[in-house]
Amino acid sequence: MYQNSLDMAKAIADICYDKLAKDVIVLDLSQEQGMCECDYFVIADAPTRNQLNDIADSIDRELSAQGIEPKSVQGRNDNTWTLMDYGLVIVHLFISGERKFYNLEGLWKSAPLVYSPEPAQKLDE
Repeated sequence: MYQNSLDMAKAIADICYDKLAKDVIVLDLSQEQGMCECDYFVIADAPTRNQLNDIADSIDRELSAQGIEPKSVQGRNDNTWTLMDYGLVIVHLFISGERKFYNLEGLWKSAPLVYSPEPAQKLDE
């Protein structure tokens, strides 16, 4: 079990990275008062729909094994943007081109990047 929502977000980011997701990041939204009811966004993208499904399935399997179920999952059918709501952690999985189009990092530019499992972006370990 995770000690807090940041640990959970990091674990999800690591799952994404292990499944070869690209540009995996965790944004801290805990200070965005009134804008979001979650603490963290995990954002990642994948080049194919099959890989996107595999990443989402892996997250679901790992968290379910620990008794953690999503409040909701949206976008699994069209597979260009899958949103997995785990309460304090929201996971956004995109097909690579869609991520740039929706630009969540730009919309939440005041939210600090607090973790990335990718070696070039490691911030806190």
